Amino acid sequence: MTSSLRLEKITPANVEAAIGVTIRPDQEHSVEPVAHSLAEAYARGDTAWPRLILDGDRVVGFLMAFLDIDWKGDGSREDVRSGLWRLNIAAAEQGKGYGRFAVESVAAEIRRRGGTRVFVTWHAGADGPEEFYLKLGFRPTGETSGDQPVGVLDLM
Repeated sequence: MTSSLRLEKITPANVEAAIGVTIRPDQEHSVEPVAHSLAEAYARGDTAWPRLILDGDRVVGFLMAFLDIDWKGDGSREDVRSGLWRLNIAAAEQGKGYGRFAVESVAAEIRRRGGTRVFVTWHAGADGPEEFYLKLGFRPTGETSGDQPVGVLDLM
């Protein structure tokens, strides 16, 4: 991994590159394709934070954070959360530290906005990313979102 890693906002100039990020076929059941994520980002523009992950000028992945969502969804705003919503690292780029960079970047943005915790959900099972998130310090909350476990990383 080089020091030229950065995130870039999705724009008309790079949206095709974002859509072109594809994961390994055996992971496709674990995370939505980037095009699906971008549609959700459009529909939830007030809380979605989609970004390309670049190493120099080379696109290596895509992430989408959620910022200040009403977790209960009942309008009470009693449980407002931020975290990593989607992470797609290109198949040929996995295992090079780009996923860690993505999580650290989302954590930095949440911290910049005054947040103290990062939430994530993952596909459960032996072929899911649970081990990746646990190694980064996330701990299971005991909750689920749909059928996915919820994890939290304290930023303090």
